[in-house]
This record gives sequence, C-alpha cells and structure tokens, in this order.
Amino acid sequence: MRSLQRAYLIGVEGVTEIWLVRHADVYDELGQSSDPPLSRLGREQAARLAQRLKSLEIHAVYSSPHRRALETAAALRDRVETDPRLAEARAGYAAGKVELQESAAVVIQRMRGAVDDAVAAYPGRRIVMVTHGIAILTYLCDVLRLTPGTLRLFPDFTSISVVRVKGDRRMAGALCDTAHLEPVA
Repeated sequence: MRSLQRAYLIGVEGVTEIWLVRHADVYDELGQSSDPPLSRLGREQAARLAQRLKSLEIHAVYSSPHRRALETAAALRDRVETDPRLAEARAGYAAGKVELQESAAVVIQRMRGAVDDAVAAYPGRRIVMVTHGIAILTYLCDVLRLTPGTLRLFPDFTSISVVRVKGDRRMAGALCDTAHLEPVA
C-alpha cells in the first residue's frame, strides 16, 4: 500500500500541492457586467470555503484577474497574487453548448506555466489557485492524460481539485470536491 501511495505522491517529501478552486457563484444575481462581483450566494460559498481551509497551512494564494476569482481568493487570505494565466478559457455559448475560442493547447500551456512558476516559488508547500471551470477541467485533462474536453465533471462553484507535483510528475489527488458546501447539521 505504501508503494501505491508513493506512486500517487501521497506522503512523499517535497511534494507541492496545488489546490485549484473554481470561483464562487456570480449567477444568482447576475447583472449586465462582463466582470460581475460575487452574488450573495457566492459570498456565502467563499466564506464556507475559507472556513474549510482555515486549519490548513497555505503558503500562497493566486487568483485569476477576474473579479469573481479575486473576491473568492480574498475570502481566503489578505495577500493574493494575481496571475493572468489563470483566466478563464475564452469561450462562447451557442445552442446551450460551450464552444472554446481558445485552443485547449493554449489553455494547458498557460495553466502549466502558472502551476510550474508557483511550484518553483513554493516547493513542497500547499498553494491555492482560484481560477475558472473550463481552465481547471482543461488542465486536469492534461494531468490525467486525457483528451481535452473528455473529462465529464462539473466543477461546481468553490469546488476544489488537488494536483500533487514533484519534479515533472503531476498526480490528481481530488476532483471537484464540494464537501464544504454540504448542509450543516
């Protein structure tokens, strides 16, 4: 069992954990803004995310430059580093279907760059990156060695996907976890 855990970079010294967090809700009260703030529901989701993460040692929080991501990240930490490579993939919606206007290869390249730079800055630490659904799923396809667009998961608002990094190795540790959003008894 220990060798299997090591193969997935669990309990291995020097592993950097990247916690990819999708921003909180904006759609509950969406107006006409191209860069909307969090909705009331989104602020509640961000607070619940912060509550979940408060007992963990987090060494850095990065965010997409979009307002919804910045506001989500601000709930986690006062000091947030903005990285434009964490922006959402350019996409349009036609007939209820998402159509990427930016190639998956470009999204993967910029997400890899953001992750690699964060790992270099904080090796062996835990880093949170607040970003967007399509960008997360596209990057996770790369980590899981899947064809982009084939990972059939919905990254709900403030969901957490964990990628463990050591050297050139990338292993998925969690996908679209929303345990912090479950009703409190």
